[in-house]
Amino acid sequence: YAKEVLQRVGMMDYKPVSTPLSTSEKLSAHEGSLLGSKDATNYRSVVGALQYLTLTRPDLSYSVNKVCQYLHAPTTTHWIAVKRILRYLKHTVKIGLRISRSYSLLVSAFSDADWAGCSDDCRSTGGFAVFLRSNLISWSARKQATVLRSSTEAEYKAIANATAEIMWIQTLLYELGIQVPKAARLWCDNIGAKYLTANPVFHAHIKHIEVDYHFVRERVARKLLEIEYVSTRDQIADGFTKPLSVRQPEIFKNNLNLGRL
Repeated sequence: YAKEVLQRVGMMDYKPVSTPLSTSEKLSAHEGSLLGSKDATNYRSVVGALQYLTLTRPDLSYSVNKVCQYLHAPTTTHWIAVKRILRYLKHTVKIGLRISRSYSLLVSAFSDADWAGCSDDCRSTGGFAVFLRSNLISWSARKQATVLRSSTEAEYKAIANATAEIMWIQTLLYELGIQVPKAARLWCDNIGAKYLTANPVFHAHIKHIEVDYHFVRERVARKLLEIEYVSTRDQIADGFTKPLSVRQPEIFKNNLNLGRL
């Protein structure tokens, strides 16, 4: 399918690149010239095809989500970004998600957020990766719906989204008759967000995120969820929230069990 996408846009012979987005350039709705009607339709078609590809290519999730935000009024700058994603796809056309047998059924997740990362509206991007032991089974890269006033709030919102996904997966496994450990484990790289899950003293400072606060803390109090700290260097979900530099994508792909098929 990846080859078909490249052939459709005539980029099979383009020079490949090792990263899907540049770390030095932030996309904005106000950069570049608006595409004509025909080119804008082509933009939406290609981005839609890439969005379908993210069902098995989690390493594309952040970059594709980013260019999806400009479907209503794509510009020449956005089209250049899409072509870079396609050049990265050319570089990684033979890799895919590997699933291996595991004797443990622990559901665990990594969550992360890039606070106020969008230059247009200062909203944060949150992401998570959910594993069934060593196998990646769910992931997300998505701009958060509201503007949050601190990195801790953005990280906590990402934790809440990951917790909801964990609960859904545990329920699905239960309905399939698969017994999993009662307590899931979630890793985040923000100490403040971790403390919020266990310390009710913080409640007065976060009234505006009260629903997410009670939702996550209830799971922790009932010992159905363990929140652990992980350093930013070891944060697997980092690639779902921001562009990665040259060497980081290889580590990101290895952590997600992406390899040559």
